[in-house]
Order: sequence, then C-alpha cells, then structure tokens
Amino acid sequence: MTVMAEFSIAPVGLGKTSMHEYVAEAVKIIEGTKDVDWQLTPMGTILEAEEIDPILEIVRKSHEALLGRGVKRISSSLRIDHRIDVKGRRMTRKVRAVKRMLGDE
Repeated sequence: MTVMAEFSIAPVGLGKTSMHEYVAEAVKIIEGTKDVDWQLTPMGTILEAEEIDPILEIVRKSHEALLGRGVKRISSSLRIDHRIDVKGRRMTRKVRAVKRMLGDE
C-alpha cells in the first residue's frame, strides 16, 4: 500500500501576502515525521507514506502549530491518492516515467 498526498496550508486574515514563515512551520513538522518522503513545491508539499496516519498527523500538527502562533483562521488543502494495489513508494517513479516519455532521462 502507498499513500501520496498534496498538502498546502495558509493563514487567513493576517493582512500579509507572504506565507513562507508559516509554510516553514509545517515543513519543520514534516521533517520530524518518520517514514514520510516529501517534496516541497511552490504551491504545496507532496507527501508519501506506506500508511495514511502519518500524513493526517502532519496536517493536524501543522494546524496546531499555526494556531499556536496566534493564527485565528487557516485555509488548507489536502488531496490524497491512496492505493492498496501497489507496494513501495511511487513519487519518484511517477516523475521518472514522465521524463522518460519526454526523452529527458
């Protein structure tokens, strides 16, 4: 089984356009989570694990971290691809497959 997710989180109503300090809070949580591969992108973070629980735990802890910084409202997005018919991690394999089709690898 493998679970891949795209997660983004942002505070709402702070009167700021920059989100990097809040994204960094979530990334610290991701870094401290065992058995989760991840890739930071400009629009969110891709997470991959063998089970869904560590991914959901990251989302919960990220919300708690922002609330702990005084944020009153949070907007987050979580998109999950949960497969039980495939073993092993797929994140890098999926990217490699597309690059191969393009002749980049």
